[in-house]
Amino acid sequence: MRIAVVNETSAVEKHPFIMSALEGRGLDVANAGMAEPGEEPELQYIHTGFISALLLAAGRVDMVIGGCGTGQGYMNSVMQYPGVSCGHLLTPLDAFLFARINAGNVVSLALNQGWGWAGEVNLAMLFDQLFRAEQGSGFPAHRAEPQAASRANLQVVNDATHRSMAEVVVRLPDEIVLPALTHPAASALLDVDSMDDAVLRSALQARLLKGALT
Repeated sequence: MRIAVVNETSAVEKHPFIMSALEGRGLDVANAGMAEPGEEPELQYIHTGFISALLLAAGRVDMVIGGCGTGQGYMNSVMQYPGVSCGHLLTPLDAFLFARINAGNVVSLALNQGWGWAGEVNLAMLFDQLFRAEQGSGFPAHRAEPQAASRANLQVVNDATHRSMAEVVVRLPDEIVLPALTHPAASALLDVDSMDDAVLRSALQARLLKGALT
């Protein structure tokens, strides 16, 4: 499974803990956000939500691990975009149930609120449960079929209520798009020029060109 870690400025100090907790799980993990304080451009959760959705839309990753101080801002940011199913996970039990019932593609973590002593242990145990079993296996087992039907219906709702990602890129203001597209880690993983989706690729190239000219 390909995983992107997309962190923002308020919780950048927790980035090493996230990366460490993901090690040894057979995952293909890449950083696409802030890894150290002081990086430019500085990313807020409004930017990391956009980066996360772009990575999924472009097929670069299967899941994104993000968050912010409380996890609420990032969750609300990323859920504005098409093709996103995000869980706000605070405990290993949250992760256990999210993986089996919701089988989403984005995780939002609270990286300041409630962190406390042994916060890194809670994070590792959370990932133990998130990646322990097949996504969407259901819980309890006899509820697997209706839960799968609900996930499928949620995707129908998502498709009906969102613009395409290319349309979103065209309509968003520069202060959201340009920091996201020019951050080194995000830019490297997105690799706009090699995207298979020609419409999305063209929209992003146009925004980058516009930003270079202004």
